[in-house]
Amino acid sequence: MQEKGQVKVNVGIDVLWRALAKDLKSILPTIVPNLVKEAEILEGDGGLGTVYLFKFGPDVPNMSYQKEKIVEFDESLHHIALQVIEGGRLNLGFTFYKASFQLTALGDSETLVDLKVDFAIECQETRAPPGETVKSGVAFIQALEDFLQKQV
Repeated sequence: MQEKGQVKVNVGIDVLWRALAKDLKSILPTIVPNLVKEAEILEGDGGLGTVYLFKFGPDVPNMSYQKEKIVEFDESLHHIALQVIEGGRLNLGFTFYKASFQLTALGDSETLVDLKVDFAIECQETRAPPGETVKSGVAFIQALEDFLQKQV
C-alpha cells in the first residue's frame, strides 16, 4: 500500500536538506523530545546504508524503539528514504514500512516536500485510517520547519 502527502515550508532547500539528511540524529530529539527522546547512528556516516536507532518518548504508545535504515539517498535530487528494519511499527502489525522525502525548491526560502509512505500490513485490522501513515511525516516536517525558522 502507499499513501502520499505534500507540505510547503518556509525554509530554503539547502537548510532543510541538511537538517533532514545530515543532522537528523541531533535535531530529532530536540524538536520532538516527547516523541523521540534519543537518536543514534548504529552504522554508516549519514548517507546510503546508514542505520539509526530511535528511542521513543512518553507520547509514543506501544513502542519503545525503532531502527531505520537509509535505503535511498540522492543529494543532487534532494531525495531520502528511510525503511523501518526493527521494532516500532514492525511490532504493531506492519510487515514493511518506508518513508520517502522528496524536496523541491520553490524559491530561496521556500521548499515543497513530497512525502510517500509505502507499507504492508499483516491484517486489515492493523491498518491505520487513510492518511494516518503520512500524517506523522507531515507533522515532523512542520516541526522541523518551526525549529529551523527559529535558528535563523
